[in-house]
Amino acid sequence: MLVPQVAEAAGFEKTGRDEGERSKQEERRLAIVIDDFGNGMNGTEDMLQLPVKFTAAVMPFMPTTKQDAEEAHRRGHDVIVHMPMEPNKGLKSWLGPGAITTDLSDDEIRKRVEDAIDNVPYAIGMNNHMGSKVTADERVMRIVLGVCKERGLFFLDSRTTFKTVIPKVAEEIGLPIVSNHVFLDDVYTEQHIAKQVTELRKQLKSRGDCVTIGHVGPPGKKTAAVLKLSLPDLQNEAAVVKLSQMVNGSMSDPFVLPNP
Repeated sequence: MLVPQVAEAAGFEKTGRDEGERSKQEERRLAIVIDDFGNGMNGTEDMLQLPVKFTAAVMPFMPTTKQDAEEAHRRGHDVIVHMPMEPNKGLKSWLGPGAITTDLSDDEIRKRVEDAIDNVPYAIGMNNHMGSKVTADERVMRIVLGVCKERGLFFLDSRTTFKTVIPKVAEEIGLPIVSNHVFLDDVYTEQHIAKQVTELRKQLKSRGDCVTIGHVGPPGKKTAAVLKLSLPDLQNEAAVVKLSQMVNGSMSDPFVLPNP
């Protein structure tokens, strides 16, 4: 159970609502994306049991990749490939198998992206796992996004760098993309996650569509618990939708988040 201070930090109101805000619910859409499925991570079942449809980002070539993708699909959630990509800081060994790095040849990048798509059942899109270095590299991203277009996948720019080239390249090749607006759990405490829910609600008031990313793994159970508590209020402010329902959204959103 969450402590009262967490509920307060998330901005929940005990009484009354602005009817004008409620009337805007149908105009606003919120897509929840949960990263890092595929490795039997903490909070996996908690997330799958959330009472809304969300988007499960599943890492390829991991012990529970197929199991998690198939179960998410069975429960009606969107499934996307959570493609490991080289960051500016950190070790390549953190990325896991099949990662995209900037030292790879064009052919090897293409092969790894195609293999990853083939490894994640029911995938209809892709987003980057880490990747602050790769998503700023136009050569690499032109190949990655090109394969996505060939395979009929959209791309979610997780926005892990201010220097992302994804909107530019996607617009040039005609690939549908969406962009992240709020990371929920970059700090693994309920108080921080609740604070990010407050930021999410602020974002919803200023835009029609909003995407938020959480994770299974170290923060998994905490993130699931805060989301479960938050959903009634969030659903009064926006329609909670799967990411695929937003693929025709903005391709040039300037909001970028400070992630590695």
